[in-house]
Amino acid sequence: MSIVSASTLRDYLPEIGSATGADTALDKIIKRAEERIARWLGFPGTSPVLDLTATTLYIDGPTNTDSNVLQLPVKPMVSLSSVHSDENQVYESSTEINTANLILDLEWSRLIIKPTASTRGFISAPRANKVVATFGYSPLTPPDDLIHAICVYASLLQRQKQTQGKLSINQRGNSLTPAKPQMPEEVKEILRPFRSPSVLM
Repeated sequence: MSIVSASTLRDYLPEIGSATGADTALDKIIKRAEERIARWLGFPGTSPVLDLTATTLYIDGPTNTDSNVLQLPVKPMVSLSSVHSDENQVYESSTEINTANLILDLEWSRLIIKPTASTRGFISAPRANKVVATFGYSPLTPPDDLIHAICVYASLLQRQKQTQGKLSINQRGNSLTPAKPQMPEEVKEILRPFRSPSVLM
């Protein structure tokens, strides 16, 4: 399910107005914009989505400075189902870390082993840490800045449909080179607070 509706996007496209005839096409543009934004934010998968999704992640290891802190590559985390730390990548019950021994930093998607817990630290090895959790945003209450970023980018994609695939266009007697369909810096700046610290800037 998309975070943004076609009716919300139409507010950013005054040339379309309030008519609903273009909503099917706008829904496709929204899906494409949200998928690209989700990928830029660090959401996993070949077709990532921003709305609430149960996801299984395999993390090589904890932060360099503290083996008791596991930074996940996508945020926000909404809930945690299970976490295993197993260098053999079998993830049997004996390698499961009791969630009662963890502090869940949901906003920054970090798992922190409590100082009072007897649990050993997270293991550093390829795919050693298996985390099953729900990440993303509720379509009912998404952040306003996220909605704005999606709409700015989707409205740009909608307008670029007219020049897609063209090397130049003539306008008022001048030849212009159309802008490449890249995510604008304006959108990236709005999205930076939503990006996981583990995603390379």
